[in-house]
Amino acid sequence: MSTPIADHATAEGPGPVGPLVVTEDEGLAEHLLRLCAAAGTEPRLIRGAPPTREHWAGASLVLVGDDQAPHCSGLGRRAGVLLLGLDLDDPGVWVRAVQLGAEHVLFLPDAESWLLDRIADAAEGVGSPAVTVAVLGGRGGAGASTLACALAVTGARTGRRTMLIDGDPLGGGLDILLGGETTRGLRWPDLAGSRGRVSGAELAQALPALKRASTLSCLSWDRGDTLAVPPQAMRSVLAASRRRGGLVVVDVPRHLDEAAGQALEQSDLALLVVPAELRAVVAADRVAAAARMRLGDVRAVVRPVRFSGLPAHRIAQGLRLELAGELEPEPGLAGDVDKGVPPGSRSAGPLARFCATFLNEVLPPVSAVGGGVY
Repeated sequence: MSTPIADHATAEGPGPVGPLVVTEDEGLAEHLLRLCAAAGTEPRLIRGAPPTREHWAGASLVLVGDDQAPHCSGLGRRAGVLLLGLDLDDPGVWVRAVQLGAEHVLFLPDAESWLLDRIADAAEGVGSPAVTVAVLGGRGGAGASTLACALAVTGARTGRRTMLIDGDPLGGGLDILLGGETTRGLRWPDLAGSRGRVSGAELAQALPALKRASTLSCLSWDRGDTLAVPPQAMRSVLAASRRRGGLVVVDVPRHLDEAAGQALEQSDLALLVVPAELRAVVAADRVAAAARMRLGDVRAVVRPVRFSGLPAHRIAQGLRLELAGELEPEPGLAGDVDKGVPPGSRSAGPLARFCATFLNEVLPPVSAVGGGVY
């Protein structure tokens, strides 16, 4: 169990910017300290007197036991105050919550999981969640993985925290497209057993360090026999990645298993890459229908094909999708990949131009991203 930083009676100077626990109830205090330890943070426990206004205002989160609510009601309104009730049958707790300015009234152990997430959010300094873009192909070989990598590379080029997640176990590995297949770090098989909350910061630090982009992290597959990831692991990893802010790009397989479904459900929008040819459009129609069952905002990216008379806007219209744009062929792309140069690295190439235009539309300005930029 975590040891609190200090009691009010012994604390000197300004307290750390961490959770503040205010209660004289020993059982509640022990429970809250245990939750803080599980979230990887050390609280300041205040007993014997009300907290100072400095401690009250400076804490990342304030957890007040109902026994101390009357003593804290005059310390000023602030966000992030939670009142921990001690008696389910006491209706007066709601009056004291209003007087305190509490955001929520919680009772343990029922609210334990929710409170653990809230403490961990405060410990991580969570701001605005990342914009999450899923990319999938209308047929095999459509170029979805290439576009996913290029989006991530382009996002990282702007200085945003960027996470690229390889959701396709049969795609060959996005780490290869990024030139990082030999770099040490965690891959999906190492995280397949993940349940519950994963720290976004610790996840990013444990993934392979990509020399070409310091703000880009990639979770891919190893060269072993693991062919699936449990949906709970996908949910935990995506939630951790989104909490870090910035941009998350997920390469999703066309066959939507449970893990892929989780990826779509946690995404803000999806891009469906469709070559401008009849069979590809027919195949893409089925993929689009399945994707729309999981996510409302699915957009078409059309790749022109030589000698095809299918215009991009007609393809998107036939698929009942908004047209995100056309993606022209990039000369030298295959050679770049063989040399370990990631797609999208040529800032003047068609891939990078498409990605820059698209990201400018869906991402907030860099100045407004806050915690999403290093």
